[in-house]
Amino acid sequence: MTMLEPFEICSIRPPTENFSLTFRLTRNCGWNRCLFCPVYKQGMKFSRRKMDEIMKDVDRAKAIDDLIMQAMVDATGRDIFQVAGDLVRQIQRYGGKADQPPLETSPEEDANGSGNGFSSWFKDKPTIEDSVQHVAAWRYYGRNTCFLGDSNSLVLKPDFFREALSYIRHVFPELNRFTIYGRTKSAAQMTLDDLRIFRDAGLDRIHFGLESGCDEVLAFMKKGVTGKEHIAGCRKTIEAGISCGVYVMPGLGGAEWAEEHAHDTARVISASSPDYVRLRTLEIFPGTLLADAARKGTFVEAPEDMVVWEIRTLVEEIDTDTEIVSDSASNLLDVSGRLPGDRSKMLSVIDQYLGLSPRGKLEFSLSSRLQSFVGQYGGVTQEILRTIMPFIDGDRIDLGRASYTEANKVIQLIRSKLMP
Repeated sequence: MTMLEPFEICSIRPPTENFSLTFRLTRNCGWNRCLFCPVYKQGMKFSRRKMDEIMKDVDRAKAIDDLIMQAMVDATGRDIFQVAGDLVRQIQRYGGKADQPPLETSPEEDANGSGNGFSSWFKDKPTIEDSVQHVAAWRYYGRNTCFLGDSNSLVLKPDFFREALSYIRHVFPELNRFTIYGRTKSAAQMTLDDLRIFRDAGLDRIHFGLESGCDEVLAFMKKGVTGKEHIAGCRKTIEAGISCGVYVMPGLGGAEWAEEHAHDTARVISASSPDYVRLRTLEIFPGTLLADAARKGTFVEAPEDMVVWEIRTLVEEIDTDTEIVSDSASNLLDVSGRLPGDRSKMLSVIDQYLGLSPRGKLEFSLSSRLQSFVGQYGGVTQEILRTIMPFIDGDRIDLGRASYTEANKVIQLIRSKLMP
């Protein structure tokens, strides 16, 4: 027990991998220039990990897993998280090599909000408690899924990836689904044979950040890729036998490019034919280059109704068999379903909102944002509670008591704290 050590966890991962076992094959982001992105902005540098580092992490995870499973044998009446907590306390009591400090945020970053909360849960150097709880959550919820990070594992040599997966599968034979993040440009530049090596190694799905299909938007946001490259990367991935999931950002074109952003993104998705399209409505996070652009007036945020119109355009114009998923707290509406079969149902959800009065839309937005925050975090912060306190009537919130200015203030506060 005194020899247990933490292993590096992928803090940034798709929502479908929230309870997957994770290992870092690379650290941070090799591109890290996107104007809208608040992640990896606290001085983290990109690096490729060595094979022996990865194997040591896999062994550390296995040692923790073995201890948890051994303790569960005698854990009558206690769940796995209680057992994990007991193990952490024992490890900390005995000392040894178990504890490593988490990445600290400087007082300046805390003061100016540059991390916008990301530094509070991004674990560049996890503690033993983080590692034990991570394994426990995987055992309880996931059991057979694994995510390999960080931001673009396609930068790795195919043989390196194959060796890493082979070792992970040897140590954890119950794992039968492996996923990664990737850049469409990286996939487009790879040979089909190399992508097939990734597939044959055990890779099931690549999550791509498409964000937009509009070249003007992609260039302004410094995404480093074009709509044509998006299509090429997705199509090659599918041809290699790997499932393709993409993320798009309604609102990313701002008020200036809203129309082009919506139509071009629908066109690129139609040509790419991904298995999944996940909606991630734009949030302008403090400390990002996009926040600077908004402050200077070179980027004007699209009003909420315009963003909803963009989503309607996507649903209406995407011409391929794909699944639309609205699983982000940043989204105002839950627009989910399979195209083309569920198109009418999804359009009905959107049109119901668009048919509300201005006051009805405001109250809907405030209610939706509160529910999203509570759903993501299990409650509200003290700051949010203080802001909505004047509108609390007994055990309910009376949104009718909030003025337009007050309601918008609460909405903007909540949105600024939602993670994508």
